[in-house]
Amino acid sequence: MELIINGESIHVPDEVKTVSDLLAHFQLNNKIAIVEVNLTIIPKQQYETAALCNGDKVEIVHFVGGG
Repeated sequence: MELIINGESIHVPDEVKTVSDLLAHFQLNNKIAIVEVNLTIIPKQQYETAALCNGDKVEIVHFVGGG
């Protein structure tokens, strides 16, 4: 499947079907992240059920600590 992630066209494996799958694919599932799909912010409790489709525009913002 082809997604536009943070403005870049990225091919993801066919087993990536939900927002939760996408975060796991990028190893962000254990981090605090905010996900927007097609201009709609997805609540964290819906990550497991929020389906992704070919061509979706996804924005992922995650927090990075440092000092």
